[in-house]
Amino acid sequence: MNKAIMLDRDGTIIQDKDYLKDPEDIELIKGADKALKRLSDIGFNLIIVTNQSGIARGMFTLEDVYKVNNRLSDILAEKDVFIKKYYICPHHPEFDGQCDCRKPGIKNVKIAEKEFDIDLKSSYFVGDKCSDVLCGRNAGMKGILVRTGKGREQEGKCLSDGVFDSIVEFADFLAGK
Repeated sequence: MNKAIMLDRDGTIIQDKDYLKDPEDIELIKGADKALKRLSDIGFNLIIVTNQSGIARGMFTLEDVYKVNNRLSDILAEKDVFIKKYYICPHHPEFDGQCDCRKPGIKNVKIAEKEFDIDLKSSYFVGDKCSDVLCGRNAGMKGILVRTGKGREQEGKCLSDGVFDSIVEFADFLAGK
């Protein structure tokens, strides 16, 4: 079995730009590329699980999200960092009802688990919102909150398995530095 770091996208590895539509607006959180490389180097598969309610709201299309994700993959590949796969929830309960893929739901995590033979107990879910932390914990992973993005305002509102200033600090912790 494999171990993974499942990550939220906006506010965790890239700056949260509120409904990011244009790939040219991607801005990595400082040091995120190096942190992801370190996590990969110590044996973790990198998987992004993201809620993109802007699709349900009509603010952008699924194709726009693919373009942003492809550009992010290109930026990271230049640093020798490779995302195994992106799992996207395009829903929002106010616009198209409840679904199982919207975090803290675990549908996308369970699909990734099967697709990549992931051992959830030795894996982590890292994000800047309680929905990320709860998604990980609900799936049997360790849920980690980072203080980037919306993390500072979310801190203390949910039970996490750890709180770190950023993905960089978390990677340093896991790498034993």
